[in-house]
Amino acid sequence: MVSRSYSNLLDLSSCDSPSFGRERKRFPRVATVPGLLSEVDDESCHSVGSDAPSVSQERMIIVGNQLPLRAHRNEDDGEWFFSWDEDSLLLQLKDGLGDDVEVIYVGCLKEEIAPNKQDDVAQTLLETFKCVPAFIPPELFTKYYHGFCKQYLWPLFHYMLPLSPDLGGRFDRSLWQAYLSVNKIFADKVMEVINPNDDYMWVHDYHLMVLPTFLRKRFNRVKLGFFLHSPFPSSEIYRTLPVRVEILRALLNSDLIGFHTFDYARHFLSCCGRMLGLSYQSKRGYIGLEYYGRTVSIKILPVGIHIGQLQSVLNLPETEAKVIELRDKFIGRTVMLGVDDMDIFKGISLKLLAMEQLLVQHPENIGEVVLVQVANPARGRGRDVEEVRSETYATVRRINNRFGRPGYDPVVLIDNPLQFYERIAYYVIAECCLVTAVRDGMNLIPYEYIICRQGNEKLDETLGLHPSAQKKSMLVVSEFIGCSPSLSGAIRVNPWNIDAVAEAMDSALIASEAEKQLRHEKHYRYVSTHDVAYWARSFLQDLERACGDHLRRRCWGFGFGLGFRVIALDPNFRKLSVEHIVSAYKRTKNRAILLDYDGTLMPTGSLNTTPNIEAVGILNNLCRDPKNVVFLVSGKDKMTLNEWFSCCEKLGLVAEHGYSIRPNHDSDWETCISLSDFDWKQIAEPVMKLYTETTDGSTIETKESSLVWNYLYADPDFGFCQAKELLDHLESVLANEPVSVKSGQHVVEVKPQGVNKGLVAEHILTTMRQKGKLLDFVLCIGDDRSDEDMFEVIMRAKTGPCLSPVAEVFACTVGQKPSKAKYYVEDRSEILRMLQALANASEPAAKTTPIPASRGVIINKE
Repeated sequence: MVSRSYSNLLDLSSCDSPSFGRERKRFPRVATVPGLLSEVDDESCHSVGSDAPSVSQERMIIVGNQLPLRAHRNEDDGEWFFSWDEDSLLLQLKDGLGDDVEVIYVGCLKEEIAPNKQDDVAQTLLETFKCVPAFIPPELFTKYYHGFCKQYLWPLFHYMLPLSPDLGGRFDRSLWQAYLSVNKIFADKVMEVINPNDDYMWVHDYHLMVLPTFLRKRFNRVKLGFFLHSPFPSSEIYRTLPVRVEILRALLNSDLIGFHTFDYARHFLSCCGRMLGLSYQSKRGYIGLEYYGRTVSIKILPVGIHIGQLQSVLNLPETEAKVIELRDKFIGRTVMLGVDDMDIFKGISLKLLAMEQLLVQHPENIGEVVLVQVANPARGRGRDVEEVRSETYATVRRINNRFGRPGYDPVVLIDNPLQFYERIAYYVIAECCLVTAVRDGMNLIPYEYIICRQGNEKLDETLGLHPSAQKKSMLVVSEFIGCSPSLSGAIRVNPWNIDAVAEAMDSALIASEAEKQLRHEKHYRYVSTHDVAYWARSFLQDLERACGDHLRRRCWGFGFGLGFRVIALDPNFRKLSVEHIVSAYKRTKNRAILLDYDGTLMPTGSLNTTPNIEAVGILNNLCRDPKNVVFLVSGKDKMTLNEWFSCCEKLGLVAEHGYSIRPNHDSDWETCISLSDFDWKQIAEPVMKLYTETTDGSTIETKESSLVWNYLYADPDFGFCQAKELLDHLESVLANEPVSVKSGQHVVEVKPQGVNKGLVAEHILTTMRQKGKLLDFVLCIGDDRSDEDMFEVIMRAKTGPCLSPVAEVFACTVGQKPSKAKYYVEDRSEILRMLQALANASEPAAKTTPIPASRGVIINKE
């Protein structure tokens, strides 16, 4: 059975009314056939309580790989019992969402549930915990989690390239298909509970990176946030992923994408720029990517810890007893602590080598300093984990054999699982905490350590500390972990530099009491105010802001598979249909049409930019209609246009974005603006040459009225940076010259002030009026920023004297993007089909008999 809503699902699971605190509004969509959604007229459906007003309450659906639950099975009858997993981040973040936010969880269970028990377990979890389990077949889960996630994504995101089968493994398409299948199962589970008009969704981590596409495909306006808890690698690493574009596009179907650090966000933005050609903007502190009319916001905020949970464990008598035990065990010695998973990225062996180096260089620490290394079980599996474990054991044995003495081992390795209160006790007695991971998404160990060192009155008494004494702590952290930027008082190290880590350890040991207190106070102030509740609350606020304009925009989806995306546009911005414009064309007698060339009549970035036979033929047919005047408004120079369009006798040409104009083949070129001084070129050209020499792939185009620096074939990031520098440089040296310096699509252009495509559009319309031709049809098509001036003039002319009061005006951009135009067409092929339809709609005699023009067509070449 396919459920219509969460309320329906509850109705199935109990005989009573929904028990989650409020009645839900009926959904505007229902599933009539699995996988297919149809619109249902509200007035045609009748349900109990449908007229009752709904209580205003936000609802958040949190989706993660695992549900925040612990499962226990009764060995006698095989029944399952469940409880909350207090250590789960997904459960802890609920504290920051507020009491008025209803939270529903979707995810897998850690334990495998027999198929005949799954329905009962699902019903229990739904009723008791508001959890919706996704049951994944074991074989599929192995390929998805241990295969694609842990053998491919996780190593790659931690900068391990699959250079050999032993390093991450070769890309296996079947594992990718398993990843897609599991994400699809998660999407189906979300569909059972979501109210797309009201609910917010928060998807977590790299296990579910394509889930946004599956959800956006079902509901174009779904309010969806995604947070990545692992690092995002640089573009040089990420680009090796065979499905790199598919994952990027899937993530961009979110409204908000969160990262722990700016480095991770910067790498993601760089990948979007290099692989998708997208650029980002920062406005009033918010970073956003424009993606098909939608603004995808970027959130940068490291996650915090649940301080209340730590404090409650600190208050336990078990914790106090363990602290006393450890105090007596290490009495008279300084304890340095490491807490890490036993995997290849946590740098345990590097830390042990640094400890060995410390004892070699500072032998006075022998017998005085102990490194306690807590090694948690690895989350993954494989030969690399076994190698890390073997190397760790061997290094510990060597250090203890070399520097140990009766009653003293310099390294204490704890590889058996510890209770949470036991780990807390180690934090309390440790003078310094060492985190030397070579790569880690966040790592909350330092945060936990800081809170535990703050302690409480009972533990202060146990340790013999005065209640008013200032607390102290020292941190040595790797610069490659996500929490490092937020811990400004820590000693940051490169974990690969063994000598530097050893010196950092020594610095932590010999630091003065005042310094330890100052560093601790600084860290405690940050950690205590940026806890997990603060992080969750901040993310939800930004998600609400990112989704604020959903209802104000028209949305529709297009594309297949993982190439699916949603177009979101202003309600007044719509697609120009051929039937509509042909109808207007036939009704009118004096017409003007304005078109662009590169990106309009020719594909953008094409190596061969000369016009093809099809385009020239369409232009000639339009020009032969006695009611038309056709102009090509281009950025090219006069010589190029003369050569390319010599066979178009009636075609008007405009060169260099409006500087020169030629009404037809028999006329002479004339300038639209009077200029005599081009001395500024002697200043600008040497500057451009300097940047051309230092930017591989860039070129200079010299025109009669302007200079253009083009970096289309340069490295995207470097070219963009150089363009900004060049823009500033030119504006500085040309400040007193009558020119304007502007940046465009992969270009920086210097041209005389007042020269733009809007100037020539205004000139053409005025000339037509002076000839007694009051235009009643205007079509203008362009694709880039330079055409916006032309759109503005055309739209403004609707209320001016140059057009008929009933004139049909079509300002049209190529592609769906923010524009001053009111219409759009998808691509060049649509433009040619539309122009051909207009040519076919012309009078038959006009196609063969040249008659003086009385309608204007302007074609913009660039």
